[in-house]
Amino acid sequence: MTDAGNPQLQALPDGEAQLSLVVRLQWEDVAALGQEATRLAARFKRPVTLDEAAAHRLRMRPPAAPVKTVPQERTPPAVATTTVSPLPARSPQEQARQAIERINGTAGHETA
Repeated sequence: MTDAGNPQLQALPDGEAQLSLVVRLQWEDVAALGQEATRLAARFKRPVTLDEAAAHRLRMRPPAAPVKTVPQERTPPAVATTTVSPLPARSPQEQARQAIERINGTAGHETA
């Protein structure tokens, strides 16, 4: 499993597995992981990495519901009843600035 296209998987002595991969995240998700790491660090009274925060968040998620297959003839046709207008696009710099403001607790405050 050392191909560039395949993530590396390693069995750990404690019965867990370690999967190495690269994930592209929105700045808001990075900010949320930072907040989770801060919360865990206060709880554990030690520094917590973003990796640990992500792993903790994944462990705490409820298991996914099993996928049920429904025969084609029983499935009603999908009908869109509402429309949602798209949000205006933000630049990566604006996303980063807003995420940093959320982490620092300064979101919504004007600075001169």
